[in-house]
Amino acid sequence: MVSEAPGSVAGGGAVVGLVDAHAHLTAAVAFGGELRCGEPFAAGGAAEALRGCDEHAGAQPGALLEAILGGTDPMSADQQGWPDFTQWPRNNTQLHEQAYYRGVERAWRGGLRVVNVLLVANRVICELYPERGSSCDEMDQIRVQARYLRDMQDYIDAEHGGAGRGWFRIVRTPAEARAVAGQGKLAVVVGVESSELFGCRHIRDVAQCTTADIDAGLDEMQALGVSNLYPVHKFDNAFGGTRFDEGATGAAVNIGNLLTTGTWWAAQRCDGAADNEQALASDLIAELLPGGTAGETVLPVYPSGPICNVRGLTDLGRYLIQGMIARGMIINIDHMGVRTAREVLDILESVGYAGVMSSHTWSDREIIDRTIALSRFVASYAHAAHDPDPKLSFLAEWRANRAAGHGGQITGYGFGSDVNGLGPQAPPRPDAAQTPLRYPFTAPNGAVLDRHRFGTRTFDINTDGVAQYGLYADWFADIIQAAGDDGPTLARDLMNGAESYVAMWESARA
Repeated sequence: MVSEAPGSVAGGGAVVGLVDAHAHLTAAVAFGGELRCGEPFAAGGAAEALRGCDEHAGAQPGALLEAILGGTDPMSADQQGWPDFTQWPRNNTQLHEQAYYRGVERAWRGGLRVVNVLLVANRVICELYPERGSSCDEMDQIRVQARYLRDMQDYIDAEHGGAGRGWFRIVRTPAEARAVAGQGKLAVVVGVESSELFGCRHIRDVAQCTTADIDAGLDEMQALGVSNLYPVHKFDNAFGGTRFDEGATGAAVNIGNLLTTGTWWAAQRCDGAADNEQALASDLIAELLPGGTAGETVLPVYPSGPICNVRGLTDLGRYLIQGMIARGMIINIDHMGVRTAREVLDILESVGYAGVMSSHTWSDREIIDRTIALSRFVASYAHAAHDPDPKLSFLAEWRANRAAGHGGQITGYGFGSDVNGLGPQAPPRPDAAQTPLRYPFTAPNGAVLDRHRFGTRTFDINTDGVAQYGLYADWFADIIQAAGDDGPTLARDLMNGAESYVAMWESARA
């Protein structure tokens, strides 16, 4: 059951609808093209796009990596995709396609009006995986995905009668985004999340790129329609220092940092804003090491408690930021280490530049609050509404950002799904059995939807969580219901999210 929803433009031309500020709809062809199973579209429809993959079953590399990343049992050799979906998708499926275009369409019908599709690249992951069908060079990976995204738009257009007639529209400017949303369609913004943007890695602090490479790279990105970039992602690079992952994931990513830069992360104790603590910590050993870390030693050892990456914004990083400002591009602050992020924000604040965002609040709260002061927009990772760990609760994050020093300046709120981004989607709420989302439900844009039946399987957010992107329509309604007395305020913030994002983009280009 789906009822048509009202239009997407309010008085004065404001966009009405939700924004996913962090999605990876093209990840099927990223990382060399063989890391993941499934695609968001295919000529043969769902039967082709979502069939099972032998290399992701049993004891094959894809299955074992899936089990490591998702903390799940390896999928059996008789894994089934379409039409039964007996083993996937699940909310913690991380190497199987979770954003088939029909699911994206359902989320659009539930109120989604802007999605920021981040072309994602990581040379180290690509080279570590034993199978690949395309180059591991990160710029090559981005070019492949840019073409693939256009192919996806063409595929959807063909279903709706020809070029320009589909609901899925790639936009290059905020004016185009307003026009698309005004037609009630989905404005598809293009960004890049890459660890070695323009080949700008460093090897033992020697940059592997020049200012000419940055200029050429920025020009190419604009030619591809890219409007926002991550200067830093996962590893230290020639632009600045990264924010650490924590726990076992942090240890694995630190190995990647060693592979790409020749050194481990370097950190020191810090007060106030901090990067994530590390599992291998010994104050006694750390005090004997230069810079507070193992440096050239076999294993990195860090001080206990709050620590910060010692690497800040480099001269090349400053050149990149200035180039992005000159072009009116949006700077993604997440994944920068505290020192790097502070130095970037110092530059932006000095010129009053609004084109900066936290697209899935993967940063220290001080950094997020300073970002809000400039852009008046923020998007939180799309966790379940509630969780015993407040870091894994969407509502806790929303309330904390609203209560922050500049929270009153937020004009609209987004979510970052990070779908297909090697991270889990929202699990069922822990209290879903006691206070379930009742079907059929009314989405925040007024559409009425029942449970999502896809193939022969019927999905229910109360038991499946966000198993695939179509369940975001349910998630929108579920988090508003779970907000209790704050529900109307949250609904208003979310439905103003697309407008807030577009307005921030307009300010960057002014």
